[in-house]
Amino acid sequence: MEQSTSEKWQAAWRSKKFRNKIFIGLILLFLTLATFPFFFQTIDERNGPVINDWLLNYLPAYNVSVAIFIIMWSATAFIFIRVFQNPDIFVVYLWAYIMLSISRLLVISAVPLNPPVGLLELKDPISNTFYGMRVVTKDLFFSGHTSTLFLDFLCLVKMKDKIIMLAATITVACLLLIQHVHYTIDVLAAPVFTYLIYSFAKKNFQNKISNK
Repeated sequence: MEQSTSEKWQAAWRSKKFRNKIFIGLILLFLTLATFPFFFQTIDERNGPVINDWLLNYLPAYNVSVAIFIIMWSATAFIFIRVFQNPDIFVVYLWAYIMLSISRLLVISAVPLNPPVGLLELKDPISNTFYGMRVVTKDLFFSGHTSTLFLDFLCLVKMKDKIIMLAATITVACLLLIQHVHYTIDVLAAPVFTYLIYSFAKKNFQNKISNK
């Protein structure tokens, strides 16, 4: 008989190893998110090259902020529900997200870029709280929206859920290009970085803790 969500968490919580991964992970997540406003405000002051993006050159820019906002935060609510149903998935998602966030900070620091020509500011009242309440346009390579949604896709278990999240990932990636928020390479590179980080997190943090 399959364990209920409560039983899974009770079994997992009895493991000191699991508790340590949760506590340390939550502390690192908080510290990482706390650096976001300072980091993104800083990188937005620097200059870098403008990429000659052939796709964006031929793609008219439209403001689709509302659609991106709805899809992103609907997906966020959905993935939270799913990961909380399984402690093994939760701990993998937690650590994968931390490593994904830190990797973005490192890569963005190493690859300074000016925004694409024709960029229309992406307005998201929730996400902007992590950016210091000012629209940031130079957090480019690689795309945080695309990578977060693709991580959601990788962490989901049910095929129907994965199909929905993959569709959301592709849709948002396209919308980001339509709004000229990112270069094409930004959204194409995001799944590559995300898959590598997810694979590492799954290998090192998914230990079937709830069954021990």
